[in-house]
Amino acid sequence: MNTNESISLFAEQYDRLKKEIALEMIGQEDVVEHLLLAVIAGGNVLLEGVPGLGKTHLVRVLSRVLDLPFSRIQFTPDLMPADITGTNILVRTEEGNSFRFQEGPLFSSIVLADEINRATPKTQAALLEAMQEHSVTVAGKTMALPEPYFVLATQNPVEQEGTYPLPEAQLDRFLFKVLVPFPTLRELDGIMNLTVGTAEKHASRVIGAEELLRMRETARQVPIASSVQEYALKLVLATHPEQADAPEITRKYLRFGASPRAAQAILATARVRALNQGRYNAAFEDIRYVAPACLRHRLALNFAAVTEGKSIESIIAQLMKELE
Repeated sequence: MNTNESISLFAEQYDRLKKEIALEMIGQEDVVEHLLLAVIAGGNVLLEGVPGLGKTHLVRVLSRVLDLPFSRIQFTPDLMPADITGTNILVRTEEGNSFRFQEGPLFSSIVLADEINRATPKTQAALLEAMQEHSVTVAGKTMALPEPYFVLATQNPVEQEGTYPLPEAQLDRFLFKVLVPFPTLRELDGIMNLTVGTAEKHASRVIGAEELLRMRETARQVPIASSVQEYALKLVLATHPEQADAPEITRKYLRFGASPRAAQAILATARVRALNQGRYNAAFEDIRYVAPACLRHRLALNFAAVTEGKSIESIIAQLMKELE
């Protein structure tokens, strides 16, 4: 298959994925777009929004259109690491007693970590290995998880009582942090017609694991011009207040900047977006589109920013504008 055929096939499969998801998801086009970009690039996603916006349903729909094994973990303060990784259980047979490993819900391709910030740090730490290494270690034995593998987590930004904020090291393992907005009047009307009315539409399979991995490989081969890559790297460096040439807004309002993983995330997802736009080269517009989702959870505001009511979103937008 030549380059043009690969681009055409990628764009066709991407378009079909969006259309099937749209059968069960009204609105949230930007959220769906970011979720697909991250999944094809091979990263984890943190979805943040108030309850009832369809975050959990979206992940379920995604597992159907991708035809991948799916598991859902409801995170609670009493959830233990063994509840998600699995554990050795005693099995009685005619030959005698023996131990057998019982796999936990992490042994799936798409893992929905619902309300991830409600689990204790100990359980979140058990999830960290799966997110980064795609493996689970139990009783000194390391077991590989199935590929492709994604952790798609949700959290509520409003109700923070009884929660355990995710540490920076774990946040950094999320490729994207996607903000799920409240629907508009027109979208809310469509949701009511879909969920309360009699009409039923169900998304169906579009691609499987092999096709998804091929799409990922195609995206990795997309070239990025040195000027475009330099723009992405300068944007990441511009978030560090300790840099001698840091922008004034960074020195004034940011406590610390993004890690090198942010640069990796920007470049990887910019390649995917270039392909779904029908181009075989990543452009500045791709960098600007994916950068907020790659950076917003990797930056920290200082006291001055909080007291003056500054937001991460406005700072990222200003940094991109200054670098143009």
